Amino acid sequence: MPFHGWLFSLRSNLGLKVSEWESSQSILSRQLLSAPSLLGLGALASVTVYWLVTRPRPVPPRVDLQAQSVAVHGDACCRRSAILEDDELLHFYFEDIKTWYDMFQRGLRISGDGPCLGYRKPGQPYEWISYTKVAEQAQLLGSGLLAKGCQSNSSQFVGIFAQNRPEWTISELACYTYSMAVVPLYETLGLEAMVHILCLAEISLVICDREEKAASLLETKEKGVTPKLSCLVLFNDFSDAFLERAKKCDVEVLKYTQLIELGRDNLRDPVPPKPEDLAVVCFTSGTTGKPKGVKLTHGNIASNTSSVIKILEGYFVVRQDDVSISYLPLAHMFERMIQVTLFCHGARVGFYQGDISLLMDDIKTLKPTFFPVVPRLLNRIYDKIQGSVTSPLRRVLLNYAVKRKLAELSSGVVRNDSLWDMLVFRKIQASLGGNLRYALTASAPISPTVLSFLRATLGCLIFEGYGQTECTAGCTFSMPGDWKAGHVGAPLPGSMIKVVDIPEMNYFTTNGEGEICTKGPCVFKGYLMDPERTAEALDSDGWLHTGDVGQWLPNGTLRIIDRKKHIFKLSQGEYIAPEKIESVYMRCVPILQVFVHGDSLESYLIGIVVPDPEVFVDWAKERGFVGSYRELCQNTDIKKAVLEDMTAVGKKAGLKSLEQVKDLYLHPEMFSIANGLLTPTLKNRRADIRKAFQEQLSAMYIKTGNKS
Repeated sequence: MPFHGWLFSLRSNLGLKVSEWESSQSILSRQLLSAPSLLGLGALASVTVYWLVTRPRPVPPRVDLQAQSVAVHGDACCRRSAILEDDELLHFYFEDIKTWYDMFQRGLRISGDGPCLGYRKPGQPYEWISYTKVAEQAQLLGSGLLAKGCQSNSSQFVGIFAQNRPEWTISELACYTYSMAVVPLYETLGLEAMVHILCLAEISLVICDREEKAASLLETKEKGVTPKLSCLVLFNDFSDAFLERAKKCDVEVLKYTQLIELGRDNLRDPVPPKPEDLAVVCFTSGTTGKPKGVKLTHGNIASNTSSVIKILEGYFVVRQDDVSISYLPLAHMFERMIQVTLFCHGARVGFYQGDISLLMDDIKTLKPTFFPVVPRLLNRIYDKIQGSVTSPLRRVLLNYAVKRKLAELSSGVVRNDSLWDMLVFRKIQASLGGNLRYALTASAPISPTVLSFLRATLGCLIFEGYGQTECTAGCTFSMPGDWKAGHVGAPLPGSMIKVVDIPEMNYFTTNGEGEICTKGPCVFKGYLMDPERTAEALDSDGWLHTGDVGQWLPNGTLRIIDRKKHIFKLSQGEYIAPEKIESVYMRCVPILQVFVHGDSLESYLIGIVVPDPEVFVDWAKERGFVGSYRELCQNTDIKKAVLEDMTAVGKKAGLKSLEQVKDLYLHPEMFSIANGLLTPTLKNRRADIRKAFQEQLSAMYIKTGNKS
């Protein structure tokens, strides 16, 4: 049979429409017949069959992607989700699921003895604890807390001070099983802030993972600054010396397993919480000042989860065999909201080993289908991929493959089984386990270039969300089907969003710009025992003022364009938003981290830059500079080269002259959570960085004099 006759027969047997057939021939002719090498008819036939079998089938979006939000009462600056039938916001997706506890119970009914929480030892496969076992241990642990004098109501605060691990989640569920409230603690708060929290919340019992953390709390009791502290429960073993030390200051120390056995001997029936009950007081790490205790109810949590389920309805369903990797801090809402969404569907959560350097090995072993991520990590993945492509031919092939995948994305197709996935992207996808279906990025803006590139290369749904602890986690979310980068999506079904004027920064609602405010069932109930700062965040009409600056786009989505909270004036009276400038400079090739600083007595900006150890030496060598990483950081000429690169990138991004740094200090050590210069969500701790580099910042201003 002639080849074209064979192809016609193939079309008939596959039941393809003429339009689908013509589309396949057009694509094949462009992508294959124009290739440098000549393909034999057999190879062409094989590729044709492959394309036809795996041809893209876009899922139609649920709403018009050109109108993703709707003006409320005719006010174009106040909008709600187009998914909603009217202005009534969504409170709960399931009418009988209105608390964190309810959501876990739903997963328990779905999965039963199915896997729930996973953990691993170095070099070993994951081991799993079933839903039934998790629920049983939570009831025993909660009964043990009651036996130790805790009360079964939401005025009872229990501290959890530990890294991500199954016991963290079981402890949280134990509290909710008996209507207690959780207060997460974490090391980067610092001792002074920790004392502030323990006293403000009157916490008597804290669950810790290891002796070193418990010892830091015990020290506060020894000093007499946390008189209420009376019991420490540890996941890991502890020394006899520590036990004796605790006894001397009237603090009881128990093993986690001892508390479970105590609960077994004093088993109590669950006392489930109500939607209006307090679930967690989440102290924001804060970039300045004392941490604020955000009060979130079970209704807040269930509503926020419901909004995400609603927006994915009919497009993406969490399955029982889905699994997420848990490595982002459980002390913050982003990670916990992801977990409870998975629990609600009977899915699994696998924990990393606790060492971030082993995260990629954990991911390859776990093979997650869901990947919660922050922009800094996505930037690192992007840079790794780009840095691994050294030959011009491979770069051309990579860029062309990305272009073809982005063309599919623009028509609503997301997949990882295309020809380009098979030829170019399979190794990249395998580095993240090879099973990704869904990723979510939040906590900070991400470069549109990076987001589009990774959507193409990873071949999975990558959603971008925006929010903060005070609105439980998120208030906007990417609409399924809209894979254009450069915005954070439309309002979630449980949130109404408006922008308000910021005259001092020249942002006005007449241009669709202003401070982002949100209202709805996800908004918090105020800061713990802090009415003054509550009034600053929540106005009399219930609107949460976020401190972020947004812009409504014509398609009804929101773009984050600036930050109000950390603005400052230069001596000439001009307002500066340093975080916006830092996000621009982060795209400079040699830069890993950057901190922009200004002073109201000075007329210009300066900065602290941490060069990227993986590219800095080669980048410098290309410009004629030789030396080790640390030697280069001390080289004044290479510093000028970095400054020139930053200026060029800033100019291209539209930074004004007064928004460009005029001098910088190259620092050879990363800002990190461990050294107290990053928050657990990997944002700059501005006050601490200023304090740590006070000498260098002062020296730069002295050196440059009145330079402008």
